[in-house]
Amino acid sequence: MHVPFCTRRCDYCAFATWDDRDQLIPTYVAGVIEEIKAATSAGLPGATSVFFGGGTPSLLSGEQMAAILAEVPLDERTEVTVECNPDNVTVDLLRGYRQAGVNRISLGVQSMVPHVLLALGRLHDVENVQAAVEAIGEVGFDSFNLDLIYGTVGERIDDWRTTVYAALALNPPHVSAYGLTVEAGTPLAEDLSRAPDDDDQADKYHLVDDLFGDAGLSNYEISNWARPGHECQHNFLYWNQGDYRGFGCAAHSHNKGRRWWNVRTPERYLALLRAGDSAEDGFEVLDEPARLLEGLQLGLRTRSGVPRSALSDSDVGVGGALEGLVESNGNRLVLTRRGRLLANEVALALRSPSWIGRDR
Repeated sequence: MHVPFCTRRCDYCAFATWDDRDQLIPTYVAGVIEEIKAATSAGLPGATSVFFGGGTPSLLSGEQMAAILAEVPLDERTEVTVECNPDNVTVDLLRGYRQAGVNRISLGVQSMVPHVLLALGRLHDVENVQAAVEAIGEVGFDSFNLDLIYGTVGERIDDWRTTVYAALALNPPHVSAYGLTVEAGTPLAEDLSRAPDDDDQADKYHLVDDLFGDAGLSNYEISNWARPGHECQHNFLYWNQGDYRGFGCAAHSHNKGRRWWNVRTPERYLALLRAGDSAEDGFEVLDEPARLLEGLQLGLRTRSGVPRSALSDSDVGVGGALEGLVESNGNRLVLTRRGRLLANEVALALRSPSWIGRDR
């Protein structure tokens, strides 16, 4: 579920979000409901997970969240996550979300150091993170996530250590930590002096991986750590090439190798729905070699890795293209920590013709 509205757009954000169109929220919610109804009448299967992303989904009221989820085929095992800005979180809002069927919250924390938040173009108050986590506990959510970003220019290693320790003090069952990336068309991309440094990011990844591991949070995907039983099931669906359906403007869907996406702006999305037309804007169909390659690239990002037979000894052994980046773990192959740091390079290496079409 894509919610494309924000109070302020962050300097690094390249998502389909807008900070000047909140007046569209009621109409947009109604449009998403109609899109879901149409999909359900066409045979939409039950949802194993639901993820409200954005934008800032916590701009939706509990009543709006309930109206959307009432149209989704759920059961008691369905994981339902909502991304929240710490400044929007209140006990009353979260009670409304929980009554609507939400059972997991993801807080956009990014940093616990004010000058780093300012450099990212973030508005929230650090103290509101503590208040939001307290509200999550008071309402009774069993699981929540903290999103962090490292590598901002001006963020010293001690700043990052402060953020990590402050996050751990909140006792999160799940944490995501992403290296800052520069996306075209963002304010960050317009100022090269703000570009992150690869070596600095590597040092900060080592630090966070060590500290989270010591605290009992296990790395189960390159940028994700969790206590046992709190891994994000929705993300597993993506990493395992499962089928998913996206609703809202710019939402992406996948079904058995066919991927498609909706029009980008909320105005076009709503106009198409009013006209009784599909909001689909484009699609692609992956052939079998491409699906196999993508499955290998995605699988290697996770703790479970890929079958040992997926790569030959010459690939991962001495002198191989992936030497030191991939290692054996029983009958599976997984990324080493150095491999996690160089995951993009590993993915590019796997595009070599020698892997395309190989029997896996």
